[in-house]
Amino acid sequence: LGVLDKVLGGDLSLVPTVEAPNRFPAGGLSLRLDDFFVPIGCRHGLVLVFLSLDSWREILVWDPITAEQHRILLPPRFMTHGGKGMINGAVLRAAGDDDDFQVVVVMADKGRPQRRAFVCVYSSKTGVWGELVSTLLPSMALTDVACTGMPAVLAGNSLYWLLVGKISVILEFDMETQSLALIQVPVHMLEGGRPLNWIMRAEGGGLGLLFETDFSFQLWKRNTDSNGVFSWVLGRTIGLEKLPFLNSEKKDMSILALAEENNVMFIRKGGAVFMVHLDSLQFKKLLEDDNVAYYEPFESVYTAGI
Repeated sequence: LGVLDKVLGGDLSLVPTVEAPNRFPAGGLSLRLDDFFVPIGCRHGLVLVFLSLDSWREILVWDPITAEQHRILLPPRFMTHGGKGMINGAVLRAAGDDDDFQVVVVMADKGRPQRRAFVCVYSSKTGVWGELVSTLLPSMALTDVACTGMPAVLAGNSLYWLLVGKISVILEFDMETQSLALIQVPVHMLEGGRPLNWIMRAEGGGLGLLFETDFSFQLWKRNTDSNGVFSWVLGRTIGLEKLPFLNSEKKDMSILALAEENNVMFIRKGGAVFMVHLDSLQFKKLLEDDNVAYYEPFESVYTAGI
């Protein structure tokens, strides 16, 4: 487990968060890109980056362990349909095959009056993009629906993105059926203009939500009953007093990221970044973050040479 950070100078580097011998070498995994770029997320030991070349038409898949890079042009029909919106995405790699990966890109257009979300999948095995998949967005116009900059969540066979605006919904893409669906969030979370904070993989699997109250973090889970009816249920509540470095207050605090596989939350408090294990609530201070503009958990299996 490590943290991918983007410093103001333009480097992407990995900061180890575990102790030897389970950590990768500090300072040895970094990437310099000459053009402006936006990292989108990490998964299965790969990093997905959007490049600003030719109006955001190219993406980069980077393996920090092997230093291998793959530059991929976005499909023209994707840019034609959603080219006025913001882009988000996700990268996935098949277990046991380092060369078999998929890239999923998602975009919401800014057309009126009917706006749609678009998804397209790239396979490294075929070297081509699949068919464009779309779904109609809610009638209430969303402001910059495309995504929040929050990375996708992988739970089961589906990827999820939080879409925000006048209303907040979750976009689900089922990798098996290649279909899109919209999921409503609990209404009370949106009362008083309160923003929904994070979607996550729920404890025990499935889709979950991390919701901030004034004095706690609430972990919610989407359940299905015997009749196939979905509902949101509250799992655990973590009081701020359980995390002493917060001093029982959220002043100068922000959640930076969540790590799916290790169930870890990264929090900035004041000028420092802390890692919190949500199962045990054990935490440790990682680093001061004076010049870091972006954080994303990087989870991979690293084997040091003998």
